[in-house]
Amino acid sequence: MTTLLNELIETGDVLEILHNGEPMTALVLLAADNAVILDFCDGSTPFVVQRDELTSYRKFVPTI
Repeated sequence: MTTLLNELIETGDVLEILHNGEPMTALVLLAADNAVILDFCDGSTPFVVQRDELTSYRKFVPTI
């Protein structure tokens, strides 16, 4: 698996973002033009983030 910095975000992507100062992995449940719905898959409620608020993230890309 490789990571890409600030690539295009699509539904189903796995991202690493900073949440409360800590790196967290999140699944993109839905990606729209101006916002994304992220789920930490830890039992907490998924949340909406405006795309312009995601200034720094890593996208995980599987290698074949």
